[in-house]
Amino acid sequence: MAEAAPQHLELPWGLLELCALLGPPRDSLRGPEQGAQKKGAKSPPSLAPEVLSVFVPPFVSKEDSAAAAAAGASSGTLGKAKRRSFRRKRDRPRAEPGRGPRGAEPEDTGIPDGVDLLALPQLCFPGGVRVASEPEEDRVHFLVLTDVCGNRTHGVVAQYYRPLHDKHCFYNGKTQWEASGPSGGAAGCFVPFAVCVVSRFPYYNALKDCLSCLLTHLKLCKDFEVDNHIKDFAAKLSLIPSPPPGPLHLEADGLILINIDTGSITSSNSEDADVPDIPLLAAQTFIQSIQSLQLHHELHLAHLCASADLNEGRASRRAWQHRLNCQIQQISLQLLVSIFREVKNHLNYEHRVFNSEEFLKTRAPGDQQFYKQVLETYMFHAFLKARLSRRMDAFAQMELHTQSEEDRINGTLLSPRRPTIEKMASRKSTLLQAAPRRKVVSMPDLQVIAVPELLPRNSSLRKIHTADGGGSHAAVSLALQPTYTFKIPEVHFPLLAQCVQVFYEDCVAQLSKAMVSLAPENSVLLARYFYLRGLVQLMQGRLLGALLDFQSLYKTDVHIFPADLVQRTVESLSGPERTQAERMPELRRLISEVMDKPVDAPKADDRVKNFELPKTHLQLDDFVKRVQESGVVKDTGVIHRLFEALTVGQQKQIDPETFREFYNCWKEAEAEAQEVSLPLSALEHLDKNECVYKLSSSVKTSLGVGKIAMTQKRLFLLTEGRPGYVEIATFRDMEEVRSTTVAFLLLRIPTLKIKTASKKEVFEANLKTECDLWHLMVKEMWAGKKLADEHKDPQYVQQALTHVLLMDAVVGTLQSPGAIYAASKLSHFDKLRSEMPMVVPKTTSETLKHKINPSAGETAPRAVDVLLYTPGHLDPAEKVEDAHPKLWCALNGGKVVVFDASSWTIHQHCFKVGNSKLNCMVMVEQSQVWVGSEDSVIYIINVHSMSCHKQLTDHRASVTGLVVQDGAPSAVYSCSADGTVLAWNVSSLRVTSRFQVPGDGLSSITLYRDRLWCCAGNSIVVMTANGFLRQELKIDEGFKDRSAFLAFQLLHEQEQLWAACSRYDSIYVWSLEDLARPPQRVCLRDCSAITCMIRVKQQIWVGGTGLSQGRPKGKIYVIDAERRTVEKELVAHADTVKTLCSAEDRYVLSGSGCEEGKIAIWKVE
Repeated sequence: MAEAAPQHLELPWGLLELCALLGPPRDSLRGPEQGAQKKGAKSPPSLAPEVLSVFVPPFVSKEDSAAAAAAGASSGTLGKAKRRSFRRKRDRPRAEPGRGPRGAEPEDTGIPDGVDLLALPQLCFPGGVRVASEPEEDRVHFLVLTDVCGNRTHGVVAQYYRPLHDKHCFYNGKTQWEASGPSGGAAGCFVPFAVCVVSRFPYYNALKDCLSCLLTHLKLCKDFEVDNHIKDFAAKLSLIPSPPPGPLHLEADGLILINIDTGSITSSNSEDADVPDIPLLAAQTFIQSIQSLQLHHELHLAHLCASADLNEGRASRRAWQHRLNCQIQQISLQLLVSIFREVKNHLNYEHRVFNSEEFLKTRAPGDQQFYKQVLETYMFHAFLKARLSRRMDAFAQMELHTQSEEDRINGTLLSPRRPTIEKMASRKSTLLQAAPRRKVVSMPDLQVIAVPELLPRNSSLRKIHTADGGGSHAAVSLALQPTYTFKIPEVHFPLLAQCVQVFYEDCVAQLSKAMVSLAPENSVLLARYFYLRGLVQLMQGRLLGALLDFQSLYKTDVHIFPADLVQRTVESLSGPERTQAERMPELRRLISEVMDKPVDAPKADDRVKNFELPKTHLQLDDFVKRVQESGVVKDTGVIHRLFEALTVGQQKQIDPETFREFYNCWKEAEAEAQEVSLPLSALEHLDKNECVYKLSSSVKTSLGVGKIAMTQKRLFLLTEGRPGYVEIATFRDMEEVRSTTVAFLLLRIPTLKIKTASKKEVFEANLKTECDLWHLMVKEMWAGKKLADEHKDPQYVQQALTHVLLMDAVVGTLQSPGAIYAASKLSHFDKLRSEMPMVVPKTTSETLKHKINPSAGETAPRAVDVLLYTPGHLDPAEKVEDAHPKLWCALNGGKVVVFDASSWTIHQHCFKVGNSKLNCMVMVEQSQVWVGSEDSVIYIINVHSMSCHKQLTDHRASVTGLVVQDGAPSAVYSCSADGTVLAWNVSSLRVTSRFQVPGDGLSSITLYRDRLWCCAGNSIVVMTANGFLRQELKIDEGFKDRSAFLAFQLLHEQEQLWAACSRYDSIYVWSLEDLARPPQRVCLRDCSAITCMIRVKQQIWVGGTGLSQGRPKGKIYVIDAERRTVEKELVAHADTVKTLCSAEDRYVLSGSGCEEGKIAIWKVE
């Protein structure tokens, strides 16, 4: 017998919030009634409408529902309906003498929030109520009701006309007889009434259809039956649970209509709308895309034969409308991405700061007014909160799919951004096309021509539309998502408790039937079915069944999990229900999460702060925070060096004036770099991705008079007079950089000298007062380039550029004799090379191919805990450019970064997968990546959408291993630290088997010959897929106490097991033919700890920590499996090697600890 749900557990998110009948008051109809009987009477005046009746769910009391459920279908007693209507006060009986004023009826409840009954009549009759001589056509209009908190409800109003009768008129079901007057109706007099339905969701078309059906009944019924019909209608709607909301959210302070064809703008406000122009480039792309749409259904069908089936025609119309709506949504989303793509460049994620002032400076002057108005809106604030939370919503996915290659590369850079040579060339080309006459007249002064205001600021807003029209719908041509319809069972008597219970039973049965027939891979629809069935079971009082359905959302779509509702449901469980739930593994974890959550736990601060300059003195920690908020630099170590530079010779704090001067110097340098214009001769000699970071004043050099320019690759001279380009040196080619003086008359002029390997002549530049600063900058860039070449790591150059620009800002800030000494505090790489020269071993240099930094843009390096390489597959759901191989990097703290393994550029910036350390990753069916976490959850990432909507929560301890078993259907085995192994059906995400592995500390599993090999503390256990023990290898007495297996690899051809043990610097090899035979030992020289090992071809790669040149380093030992000797000893990282993975046996990738946080790519021979 089902137990009734507690009082506060009402059906959430029902379709109906309120239903109201509105019309003119009875007293006001007597005049029009009498006037209608007189011939030649003038048209009746407009009447004031009022609310006649209001109906609010629930319409059946919980007590009656419980009684009906207990009685069952065989009971002959029907539950009494609970009246949920509100009457006008004038129709209520007066209080009897001596009994005081009559209060509200006990069954009446308050009006839902956001609905103002006083304002509702004017909204339902915006033109007033006017009695007509003839019945007018029914009308429908829509409402959006907003309360003081900004919460919105949606209304649909249907107006209809009824003849004015003299014998009876409806008022809340009462019949009022008029003694006077003729017996017939008032001829030629029709009165308008309105039925308003209010819902939390904007289901306008569905509610319009429902009201249209209701009106057909209301026109045929008698006046005193109208209330009953409306109440019955409202009760039916209140029983329909709404599915969880989708990703589309509306926000608007006022209704503004834009005619795309004419460009006209109208506003709901009485005054003219002051709407600024949308940024031109984005607007042009939008208009071009809209013009290619088929907006007229009749033209779409002009070349097709007419359908003889009415239902088929309606279905075709709905499909066309759905396709058109999806296209408009995609085009509109493209418009938003084009307008707001560069907002991310001015965000600080760690401190949730948006630098609106600097963002506005990057906008074209013609677009300033638009952005100023948008930045003040609540909608933009909500947009910022989503961006700072790194939410993978529709905007983020569109931005990712339309990202340019330049943006992908910039995602891996640490240095401040400057216009690239490619961008300068594009501006120059546009400029020359815009001013052909000036090009002919004034060739020598070409470089000083002002750039048009539109293009430079919006240069990254790419047009998706191409000349041939083929590229305009790259995002629009995505496969349309199918729509599904679930038919709600019929409820014949919605005001009777027993009938309502039957309706609930039918809903559960039909939902269960639909779920059984649904393909497992359609998890999005399956999640909605679970959600709806859970809501219905709540209303039945089946709390455990509802919790099981909500718990299933973890495996289907965790984003629609109703956390607050689940918490209230758990708190409402009775004692026996709670005991029963604790016995169910599926609910035990869910309940513990709800009950263990602190009641007064502070909510995460998701506010968005605007950047402001400090007004008080800053200590080191405050200075670090302020600099990070400003967007100047994020790396904490670099900011510490900057702090030392700005506080040389004074108290270790920075006053507001100094910070303001530094910030202004930095921003002025950025602005100057944006305005740099190079002659065509210079553009032809530079790489397209080079940027000019520093430009000297005009000086005399050994190559002529001109300005010295610095890029990330070279120095070159922009000659004066006739603009020209002369290369000075590349940083790679430099051999010596000196600052000296040369005699000129009686003066000694500071001079910079640079010697290169490719030229005999030494370059000299009389830089005068700039000489010392340029000397520091060039030496730092030279050192950074040398380190980058030695370590195959371009990040050294990027960081050297940051140091150089900070030096320039420090000198401009201090402007004192000690400014150069202060700036030298930032010569980090130059000092590193001179004070601690580290020679990269030849073997390491030859084997190392490249290094990448997954922590780029973070405040400090993060440990790389797990690496996973996935080969490229041309899946129909992917674009060609997205089918490249990928490298998945699990960083400390539950962050995942994805690289495009064909170019080693960022494919997806950090997104969160829980908050705990990640232990293992595996690719499943080429469409999913499963991630095992310390928090005992397996997170499932969709590789197409780069989102994580599913979680497997069956483990009770840290998930330590994942392995895929190929076959049909494919299966995945997972293990946790408590020794539990679970087998998963990939399609249904259900556990097919569960068993326990003997031993302690299960750390990994692997499949070999249909057997599971499990690394469990001091033993390696061989189990069948059903959990039966077959073999066990234990560490024997010859090993030290407390020693345990760290990792192992199986070599099939040699029938060998290779394993590493804690507290040992060797690898041990057992024969699979006889595990009892003592193992052979492979010693690793200078190894102090082993952390990981993998097999690549006929080699075993072992990662750990060891000594190199007397210092501890992350090392990799490459062992020949046949000869069992160490072939290579690679000095991999500054910190320990934490993880290894293979890329198609061609490359090996290694990840380091938090001291360095980088990934090295090694060549396999």
